[in-house]
Amino acid sequence: MLTRRQAVAALGAAAVPFPSVLSGAAPVRSVRPPRLREGDVLGLVAPAGFIGDRFGLAEIEKTVRAMGLIPKPAPHMLEREGYLAGSDETRARDLMAMFADDEVRGIMAVRGGWGSARLLPHLDFTTLARKPKLYAGFSDNTALHLAFAARTGVHSIHGPNATASWPPVAWDAFRRLAFEAEMPTYSVPSSDGPNLSGRGPALRTLRGGKASGRLLGGNLTVLSALAGTPYLPDFTDAILFLEDTNESEYRIDRMLTQLALAGILGKVAGVVFGQCTHCQNPDPGYSNFTIYEVLDRQFANLGVPVFQGALIGHIAAQVSVPVGVMAEIDADVGTIRMLEPAVA
Repeated sequence: MLTRRQAVAALGAAAVPFPSVLSGAAPVRSVRPPRLREGDVLGLVAPAGFIGDRFGLAEIEKTVRAMGLIPKPAPHMLEREGYLAGSDETRARDLMAMFADDEVRGIMAVRGGWGSARLLPHLDFTTLARKPKLYAGFSDNTALHLAFAARTGVHSIHGPNATASWPPVAWDAFRRLAFEAEMPTYSVPSSDGPNLSGRGPALRTLRGGKASGRLLGGNLTVLSALAGTPYLPDFTDAILFLEDTNESEYRIDRMLTQLALAGILGKVAGVVFGQCTHCQNPDPGYSNFTIYEVLDRQFANLGVPVFQGALIGHIAAQVSVPVGVMAEIDADVGTIRMLEPAVA
């Protein structure tokens, strides 16, 4: 009998006439960008939503200085076009300028929102591959992480944007990856609490076991919207990590179904679903699956290790996840162990 992974892979292959496009770009080499050092210049970009005013920018710069880095905002950081931080062409030029600037060591997004995917046709990935730099951010920045992985192979970091609150746990996780080139192991927090069973946020193992592969993923909404484009990397034997926020249960179900029909879920070696923040339908009396039932139905019979509960996503204490790096997961105990550094 076929496992669900095999069945999903067969379904995707049968339904997709152009697998080279829908199933992800051809594999590329794995490239470690230079690590960050105290005193380095950190380029700040707004690839999606705008930040508002110069006072907000001043707060961001203060945060970067607290990291021991020198902030360098993109030339058009304070521009605005509707809900975007300037036109697509302007935002793309700002991003390319940061990669071209020899003074800039690494680049961080100031925020997410929507609009990063709109930049992809305007980027010169050949140039980006020639000058690898560490890129960091999350949420809507998933589009850039995945495109970089598909087109350049350069590692990036799915972690807090510059506007984040940066509590100690979030800063420490980023510092260890970006500055120290460490290979940490992340664990789902224990459910210790005052109740008899210690009930609380905890590990949910949907299917046990261990698996290793390249970490690829990010925000589910953004990732699923890239299906059918040439900006998704090859997910064959990858560890897929996902998170989302403010999405009803049926929307999460729909997006995971899309990944299955696109042949992506049938390729992966394992899945980590982090946090789904505020993922409940707000309508009073609305009867539906819980988010955990949705995940269980989508993943439990996939045939690969899957767990939920990692501190990945729209939470203050989020950990930074290196995109494109080899890692091992243990779904029985809820760990992600890096097998190589993200930076050189």
